[in-house]
Amino acid sequence: MLSEALKGVTVVEMGQAVAAPFCATQLSEAGARVIKIERPGGDFARAYDDHLKGASIFFSWLNRGKESVELDIKNPEDAALLHRIIDKADVFIQNLAPGAAARAGFGSDELRARNPRLITCDISGYGEGGDYGEMKAYDMLVQAESGLAAVSGTPETPGRAGASVCDLACATNAYAGILKALLARGNTGQGAGLSISLFDSMTDWVAMYVAAYETTGKVTPRTGFSHGLIAPYGAFAIGDGSQVVLAVQNQREWARLCETVLEDASLKDHPDYKDNPARSRNRAALNDLITAAFSGLDRDTVVARLRKADIAYGFINEISDMPDHPALSRVDLSSERGPVSIVAPPLKVAGEVSAVGAVPVLGAATDTVRAEFA
Repeated sequence: MLSEALKGVTVVEMGQAVAAPFCATQLSEAGARVIKIERPGGDFARAYDDHLKGASIFFSWLNRGKESVELDIKNPEDAALLHRIIDKADVFIQNLAPGAAARAGFGSDELRARNPRLITCDISGYGEGGDYGEMKAYDMLVQAESGLAAVSGTPETPGRAGASVCDLACATNAYAGILKALLARGNTGQGAGLSISLFDSMTDWVAMYVAAYETTGKVTPRTGFSHGLIAPYGAFAIGDGSQVVLAVQNQREWARLCETVLEDASLKDHPDYKDNPARSRNRAALNDLITAAFSGLDRDTVVARLRKADIAYGFINEISDMPDHPALSRVDLSSERGPVSIVAPPLKVAGEVSAVGAVPVLGAATDTVRAEFA
């Protein structure tokens, strides 16, 4: 079973907020034992909100399936205990403030010297070295610094993605890197030192825009709820007040959109719209043309035409619409405040039922782990 793929692997997470905890959660859901080391008072994400009967639903989502051990690593006895735990661990993940882990005696090089099979993963805001390496980094700041905000939003103003995409992308990259390192260790017996930053994770996502600027000297314009390089690709108002999102990816789809949806076959060879570069250059006029065609139609008519033409489409949903979305998968999460139904993890495995571990009570595993590693 894939839910037990990492059975026997012990992960020590000294994380806070989003990136390191979410990475460790994915390892937990692959079967690893995750020991979450929390400072006295706990990961500050425990106080992000009180939506779960007074507890944080944000923390609960990020930290399910772990053992919480509350330690003060400034205390020599607790620091020695943590070293003993890591000496027997397979993976160590941390995303403390720049340099904090090393100053506390838990630098990755030192840890791997003590335990050569250990895989360390240091998650940072901007990587190591230079002025930026010393800076604290939170998701919104990195969205701004990485250029993501510059390609998001409206023509008038840059925008922020509502989800913590820098943290989550970094966590997923770290998860993939740890899996690679575990596979490599199976062949070599040696651990590895991994490092990954929120900034690098996000510049990887905007790399095509950087390359486009470097090759053309032109900045890809912000287009609101549209694609900066492909047209038509965005949201269009319908006569009944709803908004449909279209995605036309190639010339065959463009021809079908003209003939079947817009019912104007002459548009497909119009010099202003004959290929994607032309449509992108004339995006505003094209958008006005499509909006005018939809203005006298209702949702059912538009959907029928789009399906007949086999054009990809969707509708802009509010978060309040999501609980009843027919494609939404759910799973039950256990917590000290009682069960709660949450959105299920995205991976589905044939023959297995999606399940998630319980939310750890702060320090609940401290005494057990102290005894185990005494």
